[in-house]
Amino acid sequence: MTLFQTRAWQDAWWSVWGNTAGFSLVRPGQGGVSGLYTDRYRFRGIFPIRCLQFVGTNYRRLSTPRTEYNGLIEPGQDPAESAVGPYGSLMEAPWSEAVFRDIVQDGSDHRALKQLAEERGLDSREVASDVAYQVRTSGDFKAYVAGLGSSTRLRFYNRRKVLESLGDLSIRNAWTSDPADFFERLNDFHVERWGTPCFGRESLQFHRRFLDGLADEGGVPELSVLEVDGKAVSVLYNVRFKGCTYNLQSGFVEGFHRKLALGSLHLGYAIEDAFMDPDLACFDLLAGQGKNSNYKQHIATDSVTLVSLMLVRSAFYKWLYRVKPQQ
Repeated sequence: MTLFQTRAWQDAWWSVWGNTAGFSLVRPGQGGVSGLYTDRYRFRGIFPIRCLQFVGTNYRRLSTPRTEYNGLIEPGQDPAESAVGPYGSLMEAPWSEAVFRDIVQDGSDHRALKQLAEERGLDSREVASDVAYQVRTSGDFKAYVAGLGSSTRLRFYNRRKVLESLGDLSIRNAWTSDPADFFERLNDFHVERWGTPCFGRESLQFHRRFLDGLADEGGVPELSVLEVDGKAVSVLYNVRFKGCTYNLQSGFVEGFHRKLALGSLHLGYAIEDAFMDPDLACFDLLAGQGKNSNYKQHIATDSVTLVSLMLVRSAFYKWLYRVKPQQ
């Protein structure tokens, strides 16, 4: 089970967006298993849609914090037991299409859904794909750094001395002091870099509820603040859960020093800390790329392809999507 299948994540998401008009819960999260719901609306104001989806995702109508590594089949479950498994009973629910976002390509859930489509005569198509990146932290940190490209080592590790020469350097966890200030700084840094805040009002509400509930499942918020002479210059929104640190977001002062990539150096410190902790085996950078380059690819040791699979049940929409596949 990943961070995104915790009750804390699922319940927080549903508590903020579950009252959206047309939403109806089908399978609530139980014991850390992703829930499912249907979203009923009219596409382009004309075509009635009832779309089955994972709690934590929405295909067309909402933009919310991304929920990755989705699925209903527990990791390690015998594939023979889960051939179609929990998805088979979904045919009893009323829906015209289903969109299963960010499932692991060729994983148990992906295979079960493809088999379900074949057995029940459903159309299936991939509507999106992405790559999530990870760093295995159970090995030797020096060997990991040595294996990076020279420019990557320079950006993430070898310019620490330049940063440390600029003043008194410290890193603290804002979760134990002032998480509200942390998220305010994260938003400010994003406005400076991207022109818009990282989290809107509802997303902030979601993340605070998620973090407040995470301790009950053994998770630890790590709201890392890098300071130089007491001034916050970079923040990392990390969460530790079941042997893995997840990097959800980051932000930093733009143009702080011409030789330094503040966000990269801060991330380098966090990855080193994960290597030094025997209880951690992975630092998950998740999916997505940076503003100017795919920096995750350069520092990762592993990658996982995530796909979004649509199943179409309605005869009308089978025809419509064949005629207009961009729909």
